[in-house]
Amino acid sequence: MASTIASFKVDYYQYLDPDGRLVEGSQIPALARDMKELVSLYRLMTLTRVFDKKAVALQRTGKLGTYASSLGHEAAHVAIGSAMREEDCFAPMYREYAAQFYRGVKMSDVLLYWGGDERGNDFSGPKHDFPWCVPIATQCLHAAGAAMAYKLYKQPRVAVTVVGDGGSSKGDFLEAINAASAWKLPLVLVIVNNQWAISVPRSKQNTAKTLAQKGIAGGLPSIQVDGNDLIAARWAMDKAVAAAREGRGASVIEMMTYRLSDHTTADDARRYRPQGEVDSAWNKEPLLRMRKYLMDQGFWDEVKEEELLDECAERVQAAVEDYQHAVSNDPQSIDSMFEYMFKNMPHHIEEQREYAKQFPAEGDH
Repeated sequence: MASTIASFKVDYYQYLDPDGRLVEGSQIPALARDMKELVSLYRLMTLTRVFDKKAVALQRTGKLGTYASSLGHEAAHVAIGSAMREEDCFAPMYREYAAQFYRGVKMSDVLLYWGGDERGNDFSGPKHDFPWCVPIATQCLHAAGAAMAYKLYKQPRVAVTVVGDGGSSKGDFLEAINAASAWKLPLVLVIVNNQWAISVPRSKQNTAKTLAQKGIAGGLPSIQVDGNDLIAARWAMDKAVAAAREGRGASVIEMMTYRLSDHTTADDARRYRPQGEVDSAWNKEPLLRMRKYLMDQGFWDEVKEEELLDECAERVQAAVEDYQHAVSNDPQSIDSMFEYMFKNMPHHIEEQREYAKQFPAEGDH
């Protein structure tokens, strides 16, 4: 005789539909009526997009190394950053610029990093935040470790990390879930599901109905939200961060969005992605949605939009000039690549550093 010993469900939340209208019949979060806050967050989303476009242009003209675009992820990333306190810890992946900008990281820091300058990783903002993490999903364990420290020291702080849909299949992500569940850690794990793990579509990565249910399998409350809906994404983050801070444990949030760009500037998504799918995703993208909503509420118009775009362009250009000034007038030494890994440098690495010193730094030619 069989009996059901457990059953589960994954709830999906959306408050602002693709046309910029509030979803009828739902209990709308207070943020939806806080127009001052929404305008502020929309401005950051726009700044991030303008910055992103400029960074890609810099890479295409040989002024930046390989760059990971955040195009289409702006609502999810702004929601993550704006839900955190300064004393909380953020362990990013490598494209969560809007979350980092909110936390005080400078645009010039990001450019330095992708320009191959180690000083970019010594970024502005909270020094307890982790640097960009290119190895897939390892940042999840870093965040779990920070959360463990906060619990041991009885500090009301929260660790937040982000992983992609592909990264959610890595053992690091699943191990972080297990640790967070077993030890009831103040941790928020966000899956920003942009539908593509480089060239592998979500449909070929996993046949589960959702990725959020991976958190449920580990014993964590887990939900899915429309990641192009700033209101839903921020509501979910506020709820999860509050639970973690109050000692109620970790959560998993799957934010559904779409990668409108190539995976990085080293990728050409046209080789594997149907154009019709991309065109459809542009109709649901987060800036268009929020702009429509703000306009319908009478808090935004075309004049303000043009003024904002001009302001963003000026700010981005200033950041580019700061970056170019740093690499041209104060270039890092070639041996700086050895400086930040070991407290006591192994002898063979020391030998390599001494050898590297004979080569000129960029700009010394």
